[in-house]
Amino acid sequence: MTNSIFPWQINAWQQLQQMRPRMPHAILFHGAEGIGKTIFAEQFAQSLFCEKPLADGQACGVCGSCGWFMQQNHPDYRRVRPEILEDEDSREGGEGADDGDKKTAKATKAPSKEIKIDQIRALAGFMNISTHRQGQRVVVLYPAEALNAAAANALLKTLEEPPPNTVFLLISNSLDRLLPTILSRCRKFPMPLPSPQEALGWLKQQGVADADMWLAEQGGAPLTAQAQSQSDGRELIDALLAYLSAPSIDAALKCAERVQKTPVVELLGWQQRWLYDVFSLKMAGSVRYYPRHKKTLTALAARTQTGELLRLLKASNDRRAIAEHPLSARLFIEDMLLDYAKIFA
Repeated sequence: MTNSIFPWQINAWQQLQQMRPRMPHAILFHGAEGIGKTIFAEQFAQSLFCEKPLADGQACGVCGSCGWFMQQNHPDYRRVRPEILEDEDSREGGEGADDGDKKTAKATKAPSKEIKIDQIRALAGFMNISTHRQGQRVVVLYPAEALNAAAANALLKTLEEPPPNTVFLLISNSLDRLLPTILSRCRKFPMPLPSPQEALGWLKQQGVADADMWLAEQGGAPLTAQAQSQSDGRELIDALLAYLSAPSIDAALKCAERVQKTPVVELLGWQQRWLYDVFSLKMAGSVRYYPRHKKTLTALAARTQTGELLRLLKASNDRRAIAEHPLSARLFIEDMLLDYAKIFA
């Protein structure tokens, strides 16, 4: 095996190769966020174009098709994703915009977090022209749950009548946020969460300090754990956890002010994992995400009623539906923290 996929994906890769003789027109890779699904799908896309694939089916990385793919200009490949991901890649690429460019960027509206219908319609021309060297064309789309309603319906029409020699590779972190009709037209391919040993071994190879703590807090997802360890967000996580450990109305407002610039999806995820640990301790005496806070979590579990805790968990799940697009991030965070204080303060 090469290093192009992660160690915990080897078995999944072997299973995927068994599908190649009768390739479905659409494969939906699904699983937990932060385990490398997108990289896996893109490696598979590259292997479909490769002129000299390796014995295990992976791309050689040196042929002409691999060169085009790695430079992101293969004529038979399209990647569909929200504008915000394109924007993040541009910033990370260090293209070095001057101050004038930066001011112009600030004046424009924020990049979309959705996949829009125009992005799906733009595939029509791509799919109606002949493929390079009479091969396959491949479309990678992620995250599939970012499709807005119009885009999802447009994609559905394409999946119902797929063009010849075209493979769609969709990636999703949450199947329950996809249209059942889209699910029914894709071959679902579950992606595994690595074992703790595999994940910790990989994180330590990447030089991540306190790897076990980061991995636990991210639910066993190594890529998310690595990203969080490299961000400036540790003090924000600790600020939220300090509030969750000793909540009050006044503390809720102060905490909301401090963390208001943090993406609300991340904040909600941290609190949901905390609530899960409280519930797990109350019902089974175990803790998963925040073992270093077990004493505090145990005390919280002892002083709350199961019904109240279930209501709060349901409210957190309901908030997830609007967390990507809150009307006011500050008010969203305050409401979330004050709701928590009603039970635990």
